[in-house]
Amino acid sequence: MNDRERRAADAQRRIELSKQAARLEATRAQILIDEFVATAKANGPAPVPLKATTLDGHVVKTDKVGWYLRRNKSIAIDVDGGYHVLTVPGGWKERVRGVKLTSSLPPLQVGKGGRDGETGDLKEFLAWVLAGDVPQE
Repeated sequence: MNDRERRAADAQRRIELSKQAARLEATRAQILIDEFVATAKANGPAPVPLKATTLDGHVVKTDKVGWYLRRNKSIAIDVDGGYHVLTVPGGWKERVRGVKLTSSLPPLQVGKGGRDGETGDLKEFLAWVLAGDVPQE
């Protein structure tokens, strides 16, 4: 194996390890989310129709109901336990029809790499929602 092939194989291995770590983190985060959904369904707050924001700043309806994790309504959990980033591509069709959300792998650290006050442990964000500290309307 020449040097170029070795570097390519090493890069591929790093990609696979990164994907594996993300899946493991998502599995642990999903446990927290499932507990949150069960508690919220039993004790409130009530889920609300989720809205997303297009890249050009328009607010659009979605096909999901759930709870916003952040005050700026950029991340949410749906009633089925899906984790959603609510910034979506879209144009005039999406403004009229709305968007269909696709769940993404949930992280244990919300907003990693973001500004202070916008990042933190998923567990904290979920607790804030249950305590009523994150407006849902």
